[in-house]
Amino acid sequence: MSNNGFSRRKFIQTLMTGVLLGPVVLKTQAASMSSIPTRALGKTGERVSIVGFGGWDLGFIDEKLAVRMMHEGIEAGITFIDNAWEYNRGRSEEVVGKGLKEGNLRDKVFLMTKVCARDYEGAKRHLEDALRRMNTEMIDLVQLHSIQYDGDRERVFDPETGALRALIEGKKEGKLRYIGFTGHRDPKIHLDMLNMPFEWDAVQMPLNIMDAHYNSFQKQVLPVANQREIAVLGMKSLVGGFDRISSRVKVSAELCRHYALSLPVSTLVCGMQNMDEMRLMIDMARDFKPLTEDKINEMLDKAALAAKTGEAEYYKDSNRGYGCSYHSKVLSDGQ
Repeated sequence: MSNNGFSRRKFIQTLMTGVLLGPVVLKTQAASMSSIPTRALGKTGERVSIVGFGGWDLGFIDEKLAVRMMHEGIEAGITFIDNAWEYNRGRSEEVVGKGLKEGNLRDKVFLMTKVCARDYEGAKRHLEDALRRMNTEMIDLVQLHSIQYDGDRERVFDPETGALRALIEGKKEGKLRYIGFTGHRDPKIHLDMLNMPFEWDAVQMPLNIMDAHYNSFQKQVLPVANQREIAVLGMKSLVGGFDRISSRVKVSAELCRHYALSLPVSTLVCGMQNMDEMRLMIDMARDFKPLTEDKINEMLDKAALAAKTGEAEYYKDSNRGYGCSYHSKVLSDGQ
């Protein structure tokens, strides 16, 4: 028996049903034998590649390399690009904007970014910054980033001063198409946000073999989002990096990605920092098949001991300031 009273058998049945028999929103579809499969983005009517570029990494590596990776990856069928206003102090959005402009690729991707501010004026400024940096008049999906601090929900939902108001206005003005939120720390916070009177288009969360054992987004949040056909964007499939997961569990990075993609998610955001990593990811996505129940059980068993205390998933620790560093500073300064 796992924590939260969720039996292993029920857990596996839920996972496999979502992937193999769930609504059309979850079914994987390839346009051709050589392309990357796509899945529906919730109930939006959009389809996105099952793997997406991690925006933080694109702004961390050499700019010319990042642009070359974008051009090759998009040509191969990676259509989803993740980003955030604060990533590498804005450099990530700038690099993505440059890559899309140089390759004339804006119409070939589903572009996402995140705003860090919780207030109306701040979120409005972050949105305008993102539009300018990424050389676009419209962003496909904008998410409230790292909703995981005390009072976040109340701040963003304030009808006069909240950040959500800025995104709703931006949508009406044609500056963005869809609205979502992200968070790393606590499934309860995600559920509280999902229970608010707003129709979310997407929600982003950590999903990996460790999460399945401790304070699990997979067990608590994923079924709720699926039931409401809210697009789920997976992240942290390697629990924050290959070195971190390989030092704790003898499971390959490829299998860890396979595990997360075997969940009923729309896409999996993947950090890729060189051509080899990206090409391996493309090959894996092209050949993807959901893991069998036996393989899922085997991987969960291998992760059980290392995941038991939650220490490996450092972003779930409320004593650490992981997440939106901009917002952390605002809170610490008492603003």
